[in-house]
Amino acid sequence: MMERRLWREGSLGIAGKVWQTNWFYLLLICCLAAVGYVALYAAAGGSPEPYAQKQLIRFFIGLVLMVALAMTDIRIIAKWSWWLYGLGIVLLLVVARYGHVGKGAQRWIAIGGFQLQPSELMKIFLVLALAHWFHRASYERVGKLLFLVPPALAVLLPVGLILKEPNLGTAVITGTIGAAIFLAAGVRWWKFVLVILALGAALPIAYHHLHDYQRQRIITFLHPERDPLGTGYNIIQSKIALGSGGMLGRGFLNGSQGNLDFLPEKQTDFIFDLIAEQFGLVGSLSVLALLLLIVLGGMLIALRCRHQFGRLVALGISVDLFLYVFVNIAMVMGAIPVGGVPLPLISYGGSVLITAMLAFGILMSVHVHRDVEFPERNSWPPE
Repeated sequence: MMERRLWREGSLGIAGKVWQTNWFYLLLICCLAAVGYVALYAAAGGSPEPYAQKQLIRFFIGLVLMVALAMTDIRIIAKWSWWLYGLGIVLLLVVARYGHVGKGAQRWIAIGGFQLQPSELMKIFLVLALAHWFHRASYERVGKLLFLVPPALAVLLPVGLILKEPNLGTAVITGTIGAAIFLAAGVRWWKFVLVILALGAALPIAYHHLHDYQRQRIITFLHPERDPLGTGYNIIQSKIALGSGGMLGRGFLNGSQGNLDFLPEKQTDFIFDLIAEQFGLVGSLSVLALLLLIVLGGMLIALRCRHQFGRLVALGISVDLFLYVFVNIAMVMGAIPVGGVPLPLISYGGSVLITAMLAFGILMSVHVHRDVEFPERNSWPPE
């Protein structure tokens, strides 16, 4: 009883926190990073440079950050939620003004030798801010329209700034994460129906305001064979790579599409094709099963948490991970337009990897501090 009381007060100490750590979940994360290392090694034709070695170094840096966050009291993270959200907005504004332009988009900030993509961090900061807004609000207050205006604006502001970069895929994921937290917090389903109907009515207008390359992606998605050597090239080669692996694959480093450089962006957006070609359906399903276990693990952390803040944070991070996996796999299969969404811990990229490790660290903190006591609900926001 004394240990349980100390734990709820957050006074058990580092040894108790280490004991409470979900080591199986940590093992799953390390396994996913190992899959990423092997895939990036293959993407370079059997060499750790230039992708795998850098990714491994970033992973270990992220691992240190993840453990540090896991040991941090979740109530401290909650206290800084809106400050982090504000930092994310500032970074997005800096990108709009001084950001590095690459492949027709302005999404990165150069910090030393590292290219930071603030839109990735913004998704996690948004999850924290929304969880902080809703976690002490009663069901009755969540049902009031005026109460929902501030968090709705908190979602629309970063979505608008990300769209301006332009980065349609990340903007849609950010908005969907916000909607998931609204729903989990108790917002009535009919309000979502109204929003969906409004968005459906606005689609023709939105299509008119898309950039030329975005409209071209939609046309290519519908008719990739119209320009097989131009705009349709990526998705056609992606489907060929997916199918060529068969049941067991062509063998490690033996895929023709990847080795002969027919497969575009094989180290980032289309890395799942490389896995499918070399390890076949069995290897692909194994990687998907590992990703699914990590998503379900995050959901389980949400279900086992005793406080609303942790539940909403774990849910938001799990939804973010699921959307990354779903969009990337659907994209390489040609089920949705190509949107430039990578696979977490597998695709090459510093911002995505570090952001994923920070998110996993927060998930771990929720798990470790799942029984701590927050202030009474209904005390925030003030009437």
